[in-house]
Amino acid sequence: MPAMFIRVDIKDSVQDDPVLCKQLVEVCPVDIFRVNDAGHVYTVDENLDECTLCDLCIDAARPDQIDVVKLYRQ
Repeated sequence: MPAMFIRVDIKDSVQDDPVLCKQLVEVCPVDIFRVNDAGHVYTVDENLDECTLCDLCIDAARPDQIDVVKLYRQ
């Protein structure tokens, strides 16, 4: 299992917005997000270590809907 350097928290309110769920999948350059059969977005754990911290997912959402948590000290 790869070392995890980040965690992406998706607030429940995101799941009520199918357009945003799809947009998160589209904006992420490293395929961290996917949409399941129910239309809910989730993170692909094996892709999290590819995150470039570009903030495109945060910019696509409303404030506090997506949180990228760094699991390391700077």
